[in-house]
Amino acid sequence: MKSKIEARELFTIGHSNLSIEAFVLLLQQHGITAVADVRSHPFSRYLPHFNKSEIKASLSSVGIQYVFLGKELGARPEDLSCYDSSGKALYDRIAATPLFSAGIERLLKGASNYKISLMCAEKDPLTCHRTILVCHKLKEFNFPINHILSDGNLESHQHLEERLLSKFNKGKKNNQPIQLSLFELEPQVKEETVDLAAAFHRHGLEIAYVSKESN
Repeated sequence: MKSKIEARELFTIGHSNLSIEAFVLLLQQHGITAVADVRSHPFSRYLPHFNKSEIKASLSSVGIQYVFLGKELGARPEDLSCYDSSGKALYDRIAATPLFSAGIERLLKGASNYKISLMCAEKDPLTCHRTILVCHKLKEFNFPINHILSDGNLESHQHLEERLLSKFNKGKKNNQPIQLSLFELEPQVKEETVDLAAAFHRHGLEIAYVSKESN
């Protein structure tokens, strides 16, 4: 059952290879008061300032709350039923688990008191489960969602969805295949336009984690 809590604005950010100073400035620029870490494993071999304990301390020092939600909302769940026979984590299965639902509920409740940004590692929100899995689910609750980019600009979730649709519907205008000119010899191959739900599903399969134990 969907939460009765009034929807508030939500953000996402990818730490990428930013310094902790640059990362904190991005959060402050957009008034973020809490970060929800959705990495399954909150550690970075090459960027130790983004390890769980280090980033929690850095954020706390500037008055930003930190909560780890990687168990609930991560892309590498411990629940083996979320994987197919090849070891690929399936977003549809993850989203259907009670643990994932509990994580979403925590975000909904937290948003009534904090301006929250989900955090993962990937720079481009389109290549990250924070968008394709978590934000796709949060849209059901009518959250305005914006993605903080590394240059400080915001990308609306609506614009990101347009980018996703264009990936799967290249060569089509107004949801219709482009007609061949008179000089093209091959007949037009009519392809079904991919809708938003299908685009999220297909893209999720492309970026999903694959367990090394199954290789």
